[in-house]
Amino acid sequence: MNVLNTQNAPAAIGPYSQGVEVNGIVFVSGQLPIIPTTGTFPEGGIKEHTRQCLTNIKAILESHGYTLADVVKTTVLLADIDDFAAMNEVYAEMFSNPYPARSAFAVKDLPKGAMLEIECIAAK
Repeated sequence: MNVLNTQNAPAAIGPYSQGVEVNGIVFVSGQLPIIPTTGTFPEGGIKEHTRQCLTNIKAILESHGYTLADVVKTTVLLADIDDFAAMNEVYAEMFSNPYPARSAFAVKDLPKGAMLEIECIAAK
């Protein structure tokens, strides 16, 4: 197992890795919309937060030679399901066809009061 770690994404806030690679498959831990240089959420709403989550994922993937094009599955956790359409707009900008498989759920609460969290699996 290879651990993925980059300063270009937020440090783990618990006993977990930003990501791990096993046999050519990368598992990226759920990313909150935290700006790595400030430790804060971006100003704005769900679109800006979605972009930051995916930017964090991209940085983790790139630290080990992967890209968003290698993502095969994502899971999106939303604090408010009414944010789904706006999240989806940014998601469609960041990924290209063929899009990864995806699950999206509304959840009661997320760490640090985040609007959303996104995790992914990538493979080459």
